[in-house]
Amino acid sequence: MAVLEMRDVSLTYHPEEGPVPAVRGVNLSVAAGEVIGVAGESGCGKSTLISTVLRLYPKNATVEGEVLVDGENVFDMKWNRMRAVRWGEAAVVFQGALHSLNPIQRIGKQLIEPILVHDKGATEASALKRVRELLEQVGLPLRHADAYPHQLSGGQKQRIMIALALTCDPKVLLCDEPTTALDVMVQAQILDLLKGIARDRQMGVLIISHDLSVLSTNCDRIAIMYAGRVVEQGGATELFQHPAHPYTRALMGAFPTIGDTESRYSPSGLPGDPPFPGDLPSGCAFHPRCPIATEECKSVNVVLEQIGPGREAACIHVEKGVSAS
Repeated sequence: MAVLEMRDVSLTYHPEEGPVPAVRGVNLSVAAGEVIGVAGESGCGKSTLISTVLRLYPKNATVEGEVLVDGENVFDMKWNRMRAVRWGEAAVVFQGALHSLNPIQRIGKQLIEPILVHDKGATEASALKRVRELLEQVGLPLRHADAYPHQLSGGQKQRIMIALALTCDPKVLLCDEPTTALDVMVQAQILDLLKGIARDRQMGVLIISHDLSVLSTNCDRIAIMYAGRVVEQGGATELFQHPAHPYTRALMGAFPTIGDTESRYSPSGLPGDPPFPGDLPSGCAFHPRCPIATEECKSVNVVLEQIGPGREAACIHVEKGVSAS
């Protein structure tokens, strides 16, 4: 059963310069105990996608579609209900723990606060007991409850952010670049922790990253975003081993392959920059950078279509059976 489901979700910002469509018609679901990864370059709409789930977008934004958290559309919720869903049913691990934690409050106080606010039956004693359990779950000793954020390492602060998101036992955990600025060993520990939490608590976890190689070994399924849309999605192993969309192949080519010295010194990469959401090219938004683009790509509005069991891609060449290699 899906604990989070996005149905044709779109979000458009409305600055004075004109509308900027940041997310365009995204369909995505996360089941209980499942870890879903969303990858793409900066500006593709990944973080905006997370903001739609808990309605964290600014007032100049408009949304369309449905975001169902445990079957209930958040866009239809009154303020009091939405406030209860935040932390209680869906929580966010924000990017940059140093900027998300209060620098003048001890860690324990920051962990206790959401418990007391959202659980009316909680006491100081029961909240402190819960804090002990959370710190143990994320692999930190109890003494860290008395520490200030600046006294912790980057990996420890990220673990605190995960513990903070788990305080009210949500059904959905949204992770916005949870391993940014961490070394590879700590990255692996954090991702293993998230996988274990999803399995043990039967929680749906959505992880956003620009690093496809990080997601490939830690997620059940992966969705690739470009210019506000999902252009490919499928099982993590299958997608990583046999990418169908040329943009997915380009993302993979930007990272060196272990044991391949040539890829270490000359990754293939991708020329050009992602398009500005307020001035998207016609047809397939990827066609100006695509190595296999044709004239048809400049005019056809490509949509996600099934290309195999559990696999979807938005590319007319894949649809026609032409390899994207």
